[in-house]
Amino acid sequence: MNASTAQTEAITVRAGFLIVQRIVDIAYAIDLVRVEALFAAQAATSRARLSTIPAKAMTFGDPPVVLPLPPTLLSFDGETIECGVTANVYHFGALAMAIRVPVGERSWEQLVDLQRRVDAAIGSASEAAVWAQLCQQIVEAIGPALERPSSTRLREDYSLIIVQDLGLRLSAEELLQRIDVVPLLSGEDRPLAESYRAELLRQRFSYYADDLAVLTWDRAFIYEPRGDSDVVDVLEVANAQLLELRYYDELLDAELPQMYDEVERARHAAGLLAARHFAHLARRLHTLVAEVTELTEKVDNALQVTEDVYLARVYSAALGLFRVPNVAAAVDRKLAIVRDTYTALYEEASSRRAELLEIAIVLLIVIEIVLALRG
Repeated sequence: MNASTAQTEAITVRAGFLIVQRIVDIAYAIDLVRVEALFAAQAATSRARLSTIPAKAMTFGDPPVVLPLPPTLLSFDGETIECGVTANVYHFGALAMAIRVPVGERSWEQLVDLQRRVDAAIGSASEAAVWAQLCQQIVEAIGPALERPSSTRLREDYSLIIVQDLGLRLSAEELLQRIDVVPLLSGEDRPLAESYRAELLRQRFSYYADDLAVLTWDRAFIYEPRGDSDVVDVLEVANAQLLELRYYDELLDAELPQMYDEVERARHAAGLLAARHFAHLARRLHTLVAEVTELTEKVDNALQVTEDVYLARVYSAALGLFRVPNVAAAVDRKLAIVRDTYTALYEEASSRRAELLEIAIVLLIVIEIVLALRG
């Protein structure tokens, strides 16, 4: 669907935001009650909730703590803008930071240009100091609430272009006919092939006639005259789930070769040492399986959908685009390997102990016979 350049340039954005999210794994788990207590001295915290739907329709499993943070001045290729900053802390170890860049009154072409400058300055490929500083500031503030802080920090980035007011009322279909949103979604300067344009616009959703959400794997365009933020929140949760599942996937990737090496060492140990090696390794693997299973269940239940069909569709599409089911399946496969290995090790340890017990019994019988003969 091509919007003419003339029509696009005639559109003026009156209000909107560019939001860049950076979600970082900072710990194995986070005590949210303690986070609230630690931050209480600085500012009032709150728990996130979806604002426009009944509480029973779609809820957070354990709502993240919303940390109020002061705005910051950022420069985007010569233009300095005061940007809002927010952070959500999730109980399964994720910190979701967001920088909110107000658009002000701009032509559509100026919006596209600003989005590219923002992306270059603080987007997914950027190592802007503001992110590291913000993360460090929050980690230091909530440090006592972190269980097993992460030494290496995986991250996920996502960008959102939110338009709230165009100065005229357009339906979603009219907007797509009059405005070319593809440059915002692709980040490309050159015209794209029609097949790829169609692919970028494939995942689009509307609840009312005059709202629109278009999702891609690394950014989204949202036209929302009422200022609702539920779609933004849902996309953040989906990205946080992806991040944590990636963490467990990489954890198990590192664990499997080590597990195989330890099994080999245990097999080459002799007698009582072998049984102890097998038992120790079995206990460690059992603990690993229990921990990963517990945390992945918390991740899976981060957002519970019951009745809101629209947000459920958006959420499901986001999970698919982010390949969350694929990563979850990989984690499950690796957990199954660890479980099977644990079972085999437990049986091996039991077998070795039984063999040792049999040998001990035979030795006792021999000793008893010898003593009887000598007596």
